[in-house]
Amino acid sequence: MSHPFETQLAESWPVCQWSDLTVVVAVSGGPDSVALLRGLQALRTGGQGQLVVAHFNHRWRDESAEEAAFVEQLAGQLQLACLCGAASGSEVQNEETARDQRYEFLVQSARQAGARYVAVAHTADDQVETILHRIMRGTGIAGLAGIPRVRQLDHGIGLMRPLLHCRRTTVTDYLQSLDQPWRTDASNHDLQYTRNRIRQQLLPQLQNQYQEGVQDALLRLGERACEVQQLLDLLTEELMEQSVECQQDDQQQQVRIDCQALTTDQQLLLRELFVAIWKRQSWPRQAMGSEQWQRLAEMATNNGSHNGAQSVQSLPGLVEAKKEGESLLLTRPLEKHQ
Repeated sequence: MSHPFETQLAESWPVCQWSDLTVVVAVSGGPDSVALLRGLQALRTGGQGQLVVAHFNHRWRDESAEEAAFVEQLAGQLQLACLCGAASGSEVQNEETARDQRYEFLVQSARQAGARYVAVAHTADDQVETILHRIMRGTGIAGLAGIPRVRQLDHGIGLMRPLLHCRRTTVTDYLQSLDQPWRTDASNHDLQYTRNRIRQQLLPQLQNQYQEGVQDALLRLGERACEVQQLLDLLTEELMEQSVECQQDDQQQQVRIDCQALTTDQQLLLRELFVAIWKRQSWPRQAMGSEQWQRLAEMATNNGSHNGAQSVQSLPGLVEAKKEGESLLLTRPLEKHQ
């Protein structure tokens, strides 16, 4: 009889969807990624595809080389190809830079292997921590939806998270049933990191002193928020088709929004529209916050200030917004490549 972990994995990502394809599995050496690899290997029977192990060494800790060797050895035991990458030793990394490098490596690995999917091992526990962390920092509907189960990583390459409904206790129980060792990252217990304090201090306190089912409640909140976001995405796409025209010449990108049918009671949808425009144009969003999105929505509906909407706004990333009659014009100069 299959272990509950394999059952949950098969329900989350049916074998028929990937067994004839090449899948890159991101393996750090920790319990979640090791269990994902072992589970996919156990489920993949009779398919024409293959699993390829990918490991990225951030070189942050003394144990990093040992973890890379552990992953290579595990791949060898399972008779799977293993692709390894490492951060440049000359770079001082932060978490954001490390994440970008890791996903760039995974894209390169997928291309090298001819893979259709990259599978990563975020669990339900990761989802709970992410949602709670975002609530604490302040977030919107998209943030409450948490980590997406699937998204496009690159052209023709999908990123899958098939363990998002699986609890970490199920993961470790599965590995113990296989007598499969894993590596422990000591930095996961370092309380200087907010995420670790949420996991080790805040969540247990909420669970024991305030609400016994707080983790399940947060997961349900994320699921409902995801449903709302999906509806917003559909409505935003309809509004985009009706009201937005994109152009580009040799000097700048230009987006013209027909504001005639837009009303002040559409503020949420308008903010979503501008986020979607930034995504479509590949404009930088890091410095765009709720204040900037709201300012654009108010400009579009002539509700930008007490004395009437400001006609021109300069925004982060060299984007300029200008009201021209019944239209809102967004422009951004093209980057010059030497």
